[in-house]
Amino acid sequence: MKSFLARLAAFALLAVLGALPAQAHTPDISTAKIQAKDKGFVVDVGFLATDLERMFQESMAERKDADLSQPGVLEEEIGKFVERRVTMRNAAGEACPGSVEHAGEDPTNQDSALVVLRFDCEGLVAFDATKLLKAQGPRGKELVTLLSGANAGEIVLDGASPPLDLTKPLETTAQLMLKFGKAGIEHILTGYDHICFLIAVILWATRVWPVVKVVTAFTISHSITLSLAALDVVSLPTTLTESAIAASIIFVAVENFFSRNIDRRWIVTFIFGFIHGFGFASGLKELNVQKATIVPALASFNIGVEIGQIAIVLVLLPILLYIDHHTGKKRHEKLVYAISGVIALAGTYWLLQRLGLIPG
Repeated sequence: MKSFLARLAAFALLAVLGALPAQAHTPDISTAKIQAKDKGFVVDVGFLATDLERMFQESMAERKDADLSQPGVLEEEIGKFVERRVTMRNAAGEACPGSVEHAGEDPTNQDSALVVLRFDCEGLVAFDATKLLKAQGPRGKELVTLLSGANAGEIVLDGASPPLDLTKPLETTAQLMLKFGKAGIEHILTGYDHICFLIAVILWATRVWPVVKVVTAFTISHSITLSLAALDVVSLPTTLTESAIAASIIFVAVENFFSRNIDRRWIVTFIFGFIHGFGFASGLKELNVQKATIVPALASFNIGVEIGQIAIVLVLLPILLYIDHHTGKKRHEKLVYAISGVIALAGTYWLLQRLGLIPG
């Protein structure tokens, strides 16, 4: 019965992992850059292209009579979609007249979409993107950057945030770091590929110290590349990074069938940690952090990633040690092989998706 349940759990895990997105990184994040210009304000609203595509599909009822096959109509409707959900108000609390200056691909990032809005109003008081954040989903967030004026700075909004009063100072560095730290925790806890990698490398754990070495080595190496990528010192194509992460998952999962020497696993995790660091950096870059705050944002995001990683290990390790000490050798082996097989298949699925060999 226990053997049957183990197999059933493995197949259930495979089904869940197969349903998860190949690009398993922080979704539902938009950016808004606000700048005073010619007696008005220009707002650049940016998204991941995949997020905008999903929101656009979910709101197709708004454009039931539009012929999207005609040249320029799709871009026009994308602009309208954002314009309906972003409001700026003047000192009297009235909505400022707005228009769309650009809608389509972000010329600086092929993976992102950009909508540029112009609002004609003076004495600006409030910026309201509540409707846009709700369209992004329950985890929707927006990094707002005010580029001009005495209160220039950054703040992170979510669906529960009130309209942003731009006459008051934005977040302090400490407040911004707290939110970036939370984003780091969320990134690792929703980064299913990173979680699979961590599970695979500690499955044979029978003692605490080897796991400490594994986690420490992984932390050191991914922190290096996370910092280099976030500071734009080193840059790799997203497809290459994500594919390499999937390949690393396959490697460590398959290795479990041939080696149980977790004492030397820290070497493997140290090497692959450099690759995963670029993946973590993508989550930070999605927030479009400004240069003035990149250092505290990077530090707090990385701390958040580590907190999430340690939380995962603290949950898994006692379970693995209990299984090792309270089940027979054969049952332990079958469980490790079953979970490793599932993770290897999930890694293969993600690799094929990220290489474009199967649909995402």
